[in-house]
Amino acid sequence: MNETIRNIESQIEQLKQQLAKARAEAVPEPVANHQFESPDGDKTLSDLFGDQEDLLVIHNMGQSCNYCTLWADGLDAFVPHLQRRAAVMLVNGDPLEQQASHKASRAWRHMPMVRDASGEFTKAMGMMDDDGDRAPGISGFRKATDGSIHRTGTTWFGPGDDFCSVWPAFELLAGGSKGWEPR
Repeated sequence: MNETIRNIESQIEQLKQQLAKARAEAVPEPVANHQFESPDGDKTLSDLFGDQEDLLVIHNMGQSCNYCTLWADGLDAFVPHLQRRAAVMLVNGDPLEQQASHKASRAWRHMPMVRDASGEFTKAMGMMDDDGDRAPGISGFRKATDGSIHRTGTTWFGPGDDFCSVWPAFELLAGGSKGWEPR
């Protein structure tokens, strides 16, 4: 293996350890008990936890975003594993019928979804700008025994992040992704 590459990989690993430590030491942010639409009727953020103390929310821009679809394609396979540790929910603004159709077209077997129709939750989480444009990412939440909810961490999705394996795989090929785009 190229020594320069191995040294850079080692530095990245050290930085990831520092990032994990900083995330663990960050002060959780209080979050309101937002409302969502679901196939089973209206749900609150608290409801999304089910019987879990922790929740991962995948912030998704909806069917119109091929990149968000790519991330959800990959994460769908991990949902059963993640659910052994925390509840998981994908949130976007698409109407429920559109969500169901998109989920079926992608053969997502595990991805639970709700709709943030107003965008209030998405905006409060910093995943929507003032023009109403949503951004992709993931947030962790904890529900305390008193029912209060806190966000314990968040990050963005984008090419090269740790949540979509196609990008680092492409880096191993001559020419990288060669302009590849998800569909």
